[in-house]
Amino acid sequence: MLELHDQIQEACDVIKSKWDKTPHAGIILGTGLGSLVEKIDVEATFDYEEIPHFLKSTATSHRGRLVCGQLEGLSVMAMEGRFHMYEGYPLKQITLPVRIFKALGAELMVVSNAVGGMNPNYAYGDIMVIDDHINLMGDNPLIGINDDRLGPRFPDMCAPYDRALGDIALDLARKNDIVAHRGVMVAISGPNLETRAEYRFLRQIGADVVGMSTIPEVIVAVHAGLRTVGLSVVTDMCLPDALKPAVVSEIIAIANEAEPKLTTLVCGILKSESTK
Repeated sequence: MLELHDQIQEACDVIKSKWDKTPHAGIILGTGLGSLVEKIDVEATFDYEEIPHFLKSTATSHRGRLVCGQLEGLSVMAMEGRFHMYEGYPLKQITLPVRIFKALGAELMVVSNAVGGMNPNYAYGDIMVIDDHINLMGDNPLIGINDDRLGPRFPDMCAPYDRALGDIALDLARKNDIVAHRGVMVAISGPNLETRAEYRFLRQIGADVVGMSTIPEVIVAVHAGLRTVGLSVVTDMCLPDALKPAVVSEIIAIANEAEPKLTTLVCGILKSESTK
């Protein structure tokens, strides 16, 4: 098996054969949040199967396509669907797209996801700007021999999410009458949702929302030196004393309804980048 650095180069070569721009941002779109790509002036697309060493997305509502083009005057790459630990994939491969963003010249990563809300002040369809995170997935994409060409052995995690970009997102939310919070995400491996006792535990250790993705991607973004902004859509409420079974179709429907809010924030963030 090729080492990670060589896998990255092979994937980049295929992308550059059809799209020779330098992306400013890489965007990863989560459950029900893929319609942002309709705003992109598309210049090239790749089904994941076309890109060497890319995984196959099996998650519900994840299309499995990489879209390259222009958005708010910037070159961007957007993933319509991500990969998850619960699909049985190793984190090094799940996070390969982040490595590719960096190798192609990106400076910024935008990640979105659908999450369960544990903070009682949150509601269905609210946006949370991720301020910090807790990794309870039981794994880390950086475990193993470090390749110094890709990043440092011990990356510092005191500020994994860019505070200035988070401020911009919250300011945009206020100006557009979007309910948005700044909070902490915890990630677990899934695929089962949590028990009432687990929700109580996760809330007590400081998390506002819970999901099954994003954190491995952000760890690798920090390792690679990418600025990151994370946006979560609250698609179900996980309050232990008022818990009801989650319905996947309802979660996707709520994410779809909230997607225009996400698009407004992402486009506004990119516009602020283009006017620097």
